[in-house]
Amino acid sequence: MSRSTYFVQECPTCGRSLQVRVEYLGRQVVCQHCRGNFEACDPASAAYPPSKSGLNLLRRADELLDSIGQQRPRPVA
Repeated sequence: MSRSTYFVQECPTCGRSLQVRVEYLGRQVVCQHCRGNFEACDPASAAYPPSKSGLNLLRRADELLDSIGQQRPRPVA
């Protein structure tokens, strides 16, 4: 029985480290945690995109804070 070889890649959407089969290099894959789509890339290559997870998380946090602010009535002073 053949065993698959994996490499670790960070999901650009949620930032989690994922084990990706080497057979999927260059293909579109889906994060099992957030369902984000991205291309499986070798992190050791120069073509590996820089992590944007911090920016994505901050943008999502801002969206959630904005939605909460729209739902709650503002206190009257």
